[in-house]
Amino acid sequence: MSVISVEPELTFEIDTHLKLGESLYWAAEEKALYFVDITAPALFRLDTVTRDLKRWAMPSDIGSFGMGRDGRLAVALRDGVYWFDPKTEHLDLLVRSEPDRPMNRLNDGKVGPDGCFWVGSMDDRPEKEKTGALYRIDIGGQCTRMLDGLIISNGLAWTPDGRTMYHADSRGPFAQAFDFDPHTGALSRQRILRVLPEAEGRPDGAACDAEGFYWVAGVTAGCINRIAPDGRLDRKIKLPPSIPAPTMPCFGGADMKTLYVTSLAKTVDGVAHPGRLFSFQVDVAGAKVGRFGDPVTVA
Repeated sequence: MSVISVEPELTFEIDTHLKLGESLYWAAEEKALYFVDITAPALFRLDTVTRDLKRWAMPSDIGSFGMGRDGRLAVALRDGVYWFDPKTEHLDLLVRSEPDRPMNRLNDGKVGPDGCFWVGSMDDRPEKEKTGALYRIDIGGQCTRMLDGLIISNGLAWTPDGRTMYHADSRGPFAQAFDFDPHTGALSRQRILRVLPEAEGRPDGAACDAEGFYWVAGVTAGCINRIAPDGRLDRKIKLPPSIPAPTMPCFGGADMKTLYVTSLAKTVDGVAHPGRLFSFQVDVAGAKVGRFGDPVTVA
């Protein structure tokens, strides 16, 4: 079966240029989009109705976050996960996930069907080694190392039934899948979903759609790859040359058929392209992402 190639019409959501846009979350009840600029470092909230853009400066690189049930966010800063209250702008430490690995910083993270915040780390040195890991953090701050020996933990997403977890190592470079127990967070049957080399697009941030397909940003190839549960490349969404490095997709909008995407700033052939936040319409709805501490809602 041939790969579907798509060149969508883009809508640029904000005028603000980003350094390293990432970690999108659609807050349906607020009609708002949250995202980060990792190295700015800052957390943002875009009201998609009023177009109001709020920005909160962070004290260190912010790799990702999980939306809490009480309006606070669990933010993954360089050295640990903190509760952040947007109203007071106060930070409270929840847990330091790997105090024994000062060469790392926290990276991609997302709330799973188990209600826990899953967050990975990466070797932040130029010559990267396999010092990264993936952690499961519960609402009480209990931190469990679930995977180890990673270079850049990335691409977390879960199927709508909560039974499959997708994950990537950007420098593997591969996407992998696991059977997932939403009641315990247990992982089993680890398998390589697809190897994604430079030309196809090394895997970065990701999302899952209502059909269980994995949408992953091809950060080195200016594209979004839609991968079937069997590992087949189903669709390649090609982005214009002005967006050479997309970093993460996120489904949102009233019908969950708007794909929001962040990118990072990159210079290509002497031309500097800023990181952007943009969107386009797709023909399949996305799987919803829960809030930190939510009870298990799948059967």
